[in-house]
Amino acid sequence: MDIKEIYKLYQQHPCITTDSRNCPKDSIFLALKGESFNGNQFAVQALEKGCAYAIVDEAGILDNLDHLEQLEKKLILVDDCLQTYKDLAREHRRQFNIPVIGITGTNGKTTTKELIRAVLSECYNVMATEGNFNNDVGVPKTLFRLNDDYDIAVVEMGASHPGDIKTLVETAEPTSGLITNVGRAHLLGFGSFEGVCKTKGELYDFLKAHECPVFVNRDNEHLMKMTDGLADIYYYGQSDSNDILIRGEVISCAPFLKFRWREQDHEAGYQREWMEVQTHLIGAYNLDNMLAAITIGYVNNIPFEQINHALENYVPSNNRSQMTVTEHNHLVVDAYNANPTSMKAAIDNFKLMDVPHKMAIIGKMGELGDVVEEEHQKVVDMLTDAHFEEVWLVGEEFQNIPCNFRKFKDVEEVKEAITANRQTLTGKYILIKGSNSNKLFQLPELL
Repeated sequence: MDIKEIYKLYQQHPCITTDSRNCPKDSIFLALKGESFNGNQFAVQALEKGCAYAIVDEAGILDNLDHLEQLEKKLILVDDCLQTYKDLAREHRRQFNIPVIGITGTNGKTTTKELIRAVLSECYNVMATEGNFNNDVGVPKTLFRLNDDYDIAVVEMGASHPGDIKTLVETAEPTSGLITNVGRAHLLGFGSFEGVCKTKGELYDFLKAHECPVFVNRDNEHLMKMTDGLADIYYYGQSDSNDILIRGEVISCAPFLKFRWREQDHEAGYQREWMEVQTHLIGAYNLDNMLAAITIGYVNNIPFEQINHALENYVPSNNRSQMTVTEHNHLVVDAYNANPTSMKAAIDNFKLMDVPHKMAIIGKMGELGDVVEEEHQKVVDMLTDAHFEEVWLVGEEFQNIPCNFRKFKDVEEVKEAITANRQTLTGKYILIKGSNSNKLFQLPELL
């Protein structure tokens, strides 16, 4: 059965489940595999629970249906269930002739996606990636949410290995796109920084091949090197380059980012008056994310006043660039993800914040391969130069690095230390930064 035939079945039963514990009546079960599970083993169970069909990729499942012959006609055998899931999602995406904005990057892609969603939602009904559904399972799941109610889609795409973005863009088929930046992350999977650039650049490759517009940070030298052959580029940035469409400048970070921006056209000799925006985001590094959202909003005809309204009212969540005020302290929480690029940005920004009694709780960074010791040493060096009142380091990667900072094996030891030092941990501004695996997101409720 080819993908178009399977899609016709989907149109009759427009609900796909990949979880045998959640089988809505008349849905289609698709048997995905993982390191610790095999959906093929639960296909019959899914049918018995009410699924109309089950898509499997192991012929052996048919051998066990002697006493369940009525179920055999409900089983669809394919070569690869994951590939079928992606192909089916692409077929569904092709039913909708709407703009699809693809976003990838080492840092800031989720925040940027949320800012773009907020800006575009001022005038359009926007379908955007929820949570962290940005991999080869999450992107198809996102695309299946498309329906006739939406005017535009914003699809986030993550990568940890070469070729990941190529696979995702061929599934989502974006009509425009944005790479937030490229940095030293997932080096264990990519092998090198050059591998990161090549993989992220697969978004540009797709858009170039299909003559689609691209939004580029003019100030990012790595991205600029990757733009050869792109015909339709909208530049944004902080410099006064002649080809920048949307320019911005930081006004203050005390502690929330306040900035100003304007549209400019040097060739026409035109520059609009500066407009100021007071945000709820921590970090001067978020200016680039804001400018990306402004540029996409501008190109999609969102009035300037509504762009500002969206940015001023956006409040971050999911432990990304959040300021949390507790009974005892002010917390700068960025504990969802960490790599050398985002770690430097967080420490540099915290250093610049004009606030008293600074403390940093810093967790390890993951997936760095051969440079793990080198990159954690750089973090310690940055923290030493920052001269914060107190620094706590969390994770085995910090244990053998000589420094005067307090070290902890894991978050449980940190929680014990917080309890023991409750009286002294008050009146502070505390940066909490580390990879999600550190579980530092457990700390705010204790501080």
